Amino acid sequence: MSDQIRRTLQVVIAEDAALFRAGLTRLIEDNGHRVCAAVGDGDQLLAAVITHDPDVVVADIRMPPTHTDEGLRAALVIRREHPHIGVLMLSQYIETEYTTRLLEGNSAGAGYLLKDRVADVADFVDALERVADGGTALDPDVVAQLLRANRRVDQLVALTPREHDVLALMAEGRSNSGIARALVVTDGTVEKHVASILDKLGIAPDDADNRRVLAVLRYLGVQGTNS
Repeated sequence: MSDQIRRTLQVVIAEDAALFRAGLTRLIEDNGHRVCAAVGDGDQLLAAVITHDPDVVVADIRMPPTHTDEGLRAALVIRREHPHIGVLMLSQYIETEYTTRLLEGNSAGAGYLLKDRVADVADFVDALERVADGGTALDPDVVAQLLRANRRVDQLVALTPREHDVLALMAEGRSNSGIARALVVTDGTVEKHVASILDKLGIAPDDADNRRVLAVLRYLGVQGTNS
């Protein structure tokens, strides 16, 4: 989200740890956005979404009563019934099965960060804004774990090492400019790499953002669709 078009996001937080919930609320509001509800379980999250229709939800994967996947299950309902709402999941652990369930079909408007990343305020706020705008934000450690669990070498063998680097950064949700900064190359060079990646993966011409999503899903070994 650039400074010229930056908007105040309406955010719902779901986190059962009161101190962490309060910290998230303060962090988000200190960075120009509005927390319209901060709740402690999945049922309250779904109710808050219906009441407030936020731009984005920030939710812990594990919440009461069983502290397993209540937050994730609520997030999947939101993605199915309110697809215009971004969903940014937080977890203390890398859980590839949960990440795959979150991303299946389409990674647009979805994110998964380890809670430690919240300490880097700029990166967390960037991820929040990116997910709210329909982008993807995946923790680098989550991407690495998904690749170890799911990577299909046959689909990726044609990519050069630099194209692998570009695709890995795409999977984290970086824009072309962000990739260029990370790799210390020009935006034009990144655009050429992205075009080559899409061509080598056999992703047919379509909406540019949708093609990037499909490339990321294929890279991570997650089932994707064109819908």
